[in-house]
Amino acid sequence: MTVRFEAEWCHHELGPYRDCAATYERYPFDTLPPLDPAGFTGAFDWLGGLSGEPVPDTGAAELAELERAVAGLGLALPADFLAYHRDGRLLRSLDEVAPAGNWTDFSAPLPSPVEPGAYLVRFFRDQQDCVLWYLYLRPGGESFVVHSWLDYEGQFELVAEGEEPDEDLADPAAIRWCAASFEEFAHRYWVESRIFLDFANGDGPTDPRLLAYLAHYAAQQPGS
Repeated sequence: MTVRFEAEWCHHELGPYRDCAATYERYPFDTLPPLDPAGFTGAFDWLGGLSGEPVPDTGAAELAELERAVAGLGLALPADFLAYHRDGRLLRSLDEVAPAGNWTDFSAPLPSPVEPGAYLVRFFRDQQDCVLWYLYLRPGGESFVVHSWLDYEGQFELVAEGEEPDEDLADPAAIRWCAASFEEFAHRYWVESRIFLDFANGDGPTDPRLLAYLAHYAAQQPGS
């Protein structure tokens, strides 16, 4: 049974171009600026490319442990995910621009509660767990990024202790598809976070890449 998840993006407002009713809002995916998949090769050129710099030993060990755990299930972490987290310069690029203090935080592979054989791997989280981002790994090598308001690691711990979870874990509506690849997720998250911070700290972005992203919204404004 392959589940088709609702496609939504979870982030903040973008100055006068996009509203947000709370800290976060989930935006229908078809309202977002389109991204060219050809630009996501695993090289992260839009972040200056892979540097070859090593990551701290603790980070390398944590990633290696996760990679072994995933391999033990007959699955594999995506190549772009590994490239980013193995590069000392790129690592934490998302943490550094996160407006709400989000940070990189791996979970062990967690069995998908809605799709036998698939697994979730949390890799990024909000500081108050308003939203958590996961790799979604399927047998056969398919992977993509999803987000949820549920900390599945914590929910499974409740169940293991004989307690009731906060919600019905078998409901696929709690999982939202948000990117076809890790690099695509990273790019959109980085761009939107930079835009948010530029408006919060000044008059808005001047970087041509950020302005090009906002052009999608500018074209929809009255009088454009």
